[in-house]
Amino acid sequence: MSATPSFKTKDWLHWVLVLISAATVVSGLVQMVVPGFVLSIVGAATDATSSHFFAIVGMFMFLFGGLMLQVLLSPSHHPVAVFWAGLQKLGAAGAVALGVWGGIFGAISWLVAGFDLLSGVLIFIYWKRITGPK
Repeated sequence: MSATPSFKTKDWLHWVLVLISAATVVSGLVQMVVPGFVLSIVGAATDATSSHFFAIVGMFMFLFGGLMLQVLLSPSHHPVAVFWAGLQKLGAAGAVALGVWGGIFGAISWLVAGFDLLSGVLIFIYWKRITGPK
């Protein structure tokens, strides 16, 4: 796909994804900086190992949220980036759900998994829109 700017439909879906992406950037940054705080909110054990790995997950949230936000605010569609950001959200939903089922996270984390699942579905609806027939 060329880097030539194209007109974007800035409807409710576009702006909801902007908000989701911004929230992902902020929450990822918080998770990177104070992972123990976030671990305590989701009802997980907090030690040096879990904090370290949770901070790494936060870094990827920050990066993919930033990528999606930049795509949404740019003049071009960048469908490949949207596709991978959607996969990240679906993967996060699955990982959190497995963490709850495995007793790593508390029941409050079902909200996180649901939010990531919904976010991934909305991103793929947007991706289908920008890659569909013109």
